[in-house]
Order: sequence, then structure tokens, then C-alpha cells
Amino acid sequence: MRSVKGLLAGLRTTARTLRAGAHTAQYPHTSPDLPERSRGVIALLEENCTSCMLCARECPDWCITIDSHKETVEPPPGSGGRARQKNVLDRFDIDYSLCMYCGICVEVCPFDALFWAPDFAYAEGDIRNLLHDKERLGTWMRRVPESTWPEGYEGQQDTPVAPAGQLASEQVEARAAAAVPGDSAVAAETKDEAETKDEATAGEEPDERS
Repeated sequence: MRSVKGLLAGLRTTARTLRAGAHTAQYPHTSPDLPERSRGVIALLEENCTSCMLCARECPDWCITIDSHKETVEPPPGSGGRARQKNVLDRFDIDYSLCMYCGICVEVCPFDALFWAPDFAYAEGDIRNLLHDKERLGTWMRRVPESTWPEGYEGQQDTPVAPAGQLASEQVEARAAAAVPGDSAVAAETKDEAETKDEATAGEEPDERS
């Protein structure tokens, strides 16, 4: 009798769950409703970066690479000031094949140059394309929530905003795909080599044997 009661209780639970409907999101046909502060991808506001190297030193995965040089900034004529030196950012790379999305770099940046954007769909067919340079990191700034913008920043209003979960720039997407839909620059090179080989084969005369 107890086994029958247990079976009926289980059937009631199953029927109640069936009436509730499925909670599965039909991704990628339906974009997920992500929280504003989701840790999807790190965006770089290049004009705020002073190349202090604090983010690179604190990164536990050593996935950040920064190169810079110094330039002399002359004071305005008649101001009586002295010339000073300024760090100019040459390279800022984040290797997302190493990043564990801990957010330490965003937290320790003293000049509000790094931000979280909720986008996450930037997987690559070639692991080398997960190395994002400063230009690509800059395109993610248009996806950064307005509530986290630094003081005085007005956003990138000259370019359209991509839907959540997609690449932030058509130009970046085209460069990453390298004219090969859904794959990397390595695939593009492979495609070019195959086409060259086919052309060479077509130009050869057939071997006539008696």
C-alpha cells in the first residue's frame, strides 16, 4: 500500500510539472535575458588607460599583455609650464583562452579603463583568435551598461548597438571570420591554399598513357 501511495505522489508531481511548461531557452533563436552586470567580456576604454600595468600584474592567469612608450607633451605657448612625459598605449591584449573571468583587472584599475559587458558569444574555431587586441576590446564599450560608465563618458553613439550575445562590430566579426563564415583566419588561409592548389591542378595537362 505504501508503494502505491508513493507512486501516486510521484505521478502527481509529474503532472504538476508538465502543466507548468518548459523553462528551456531556445538559444540561439531566442537571446537570453542577461543581468546588466553579467561577466561576459571585458571592454577597454583606451583613452582612460595610463599603462600603469596594475591589471597585468594582478592578473592570476597572466592573460593581459601591455606595451607602451613615452611621449613628451609640450605646454601651451605662454603658459610658463614645463614639458612632461605621457605614456602612450601601443598594445593591450587579453587572451580569453587563459582568462578565468575573475574580474580582478576590472576591480583594481584606478582609472576606469576596464568594464564588464554582458556579451558572451565570441567563441572561435581557432584558439588564437581568442586573443583580443585593444581595437577589438574597444568595440565592446558600446555594450557596457550605462550605469557603469565613468564620469564624463558619453558612450559610442556613432555606431549601432549589437544584440546581446553577439559581436559588437560587423568589422571585427568580418576580420575574425576572415571571409570564411563561422570560422577563423586560419580557415581562410586553408581555403586560399586549396583554391591555389585547384587552379594549379586544373592547369596541368592530363597524363596520356598508351
